[in-house]
Amino acid sequence: MSTKDFIEKDYYKVLGVPKDATEAEIKKAYRKLAREFHPDANKGNARAEERFKEISEANDVLGDPKKRKEYDEARALFGNGGFRPGPGAGGGSFNFDLSDLFGGQGQGAGGFGGGLGDVFGGLFNRGGTGATRTQPRRGQDVESEVTLSFTEAIEGATVPLRMSSQAPCKACSGTGDKNGTPRVCTTCVGTGQVARGSGGGFSLTDPCPDCKGRGLIAESPCEVCKGSGRAKSSRTMQVRIPAGVSDGQRIRLRGKGAPGERGGPAGDLYVVVHVKDHPVFGRKGDNLTVTVPVTYAEAALGGEIRVPTLGGPPVTLKLPAGTPNGRTMRARGKGAVRKDGTRGDLLVTVEVSVPKDLSGKARDALEAYREATAGEDPRAELFQAAKGA
Repeated sequence: MSTKDFIEKDYYKVLGVPKDATEAEIKKAYRKLAREFHPDANKGNARAEERFKEISEANDVLGDPKKRKEYDEARALFGNGGFRPGPGAGGGSFNFDLSDLFGGQGQGAGGFGGGLGDVFGGLFNRGGTGATRTQPRRGQDVESEVTLSFTEAIEGATVPLRMSSQAPCKACSGTGDKNGTPRVCTTCVGTGQVARGSGGGFSLTDPCPDCKGRGLIAESPCEVCKGSGRAKSSRTMQVRIPAGVSDGQRIRLRGKGAPGERGGPAGDLYVVVHVKDHPVFGRKGDNLTVTVPVTYAEAALGGEIRVPTLGGPPVTLKLPAGTPNGRTMRARGKGAVRKDGTRGDLLVTVEVSVPKDLSGKARDALEAYREATAGEDPRAELFQAAKGA
């Protein structure tokens, strides 16, 4: 990405969120758009594929608090032409050192290298060597999706994942020339960028129009990559999904994305996890849930009940006498795996089961019970409360 792109691209507009959007709002907007424009759902649609790349690029910046802060600062400083050279700065010789202002603190927004100092190192025409512009280029981030069973999400799983991304063309070894001998672009002298004067004593840089930012020109363009040096590559890799992931969670795997250029590091792989429902168990955060039917006699008189667990032996819980319908009990340590390796709990909700068919003996027993409790009205307090309201 060129400096011009970084300053002028409105990532908030790409995701359709306001500039004061929260992290949750940005995450929600990204997921919605990613599903809509994902290449798997838009086979052969080049526009959808390009839109997906824009969405991923915007999320890579706005979804990271540090990158978002750098992006907002850069937009505020340069986006509206608000930064001007101070008194005494001669035309074309701006001596302010951006490395003092921004510093090379790790990866910058969108994988630009050494922070904003590197991004804007070539922004001003200071008569330097342009070494920053010839640094290796980081590979693109790649996003994929995986669907897990409920049990796999709780216990963790290793799954095969097929990915498609841009990589050095194998036919020409990434040179873009079918003979493997591209020449250095004379327009940009191999830097891949050209300066564009914008007044005020400094200049902006754009990708070279002749070599498309590569710094090299293929005299005999490769028939596979059309001279770009990059081609679509598919590969299958085994990905370990950690235990305890939840539906919709986005996992980042560093260095597992598209390969870099000119020896640059690979991008990252983002995996969005989808989890299937379970016929028996549900989930609330780190806790699992299950509804267990009990007889009226068990609820009224109390006793012990056996409760199934996910992937383990059943547990026995003591049911107190007079347990009401809907009461929830807790089986500790039988839930989902937490980040620290411990487990949540299993929340057991009691549901009193009413039999549809009664034997003669059971019916006689219930009739006797009804006569024995004929003077009790469980709805009396309900009517009193309704009358007094």
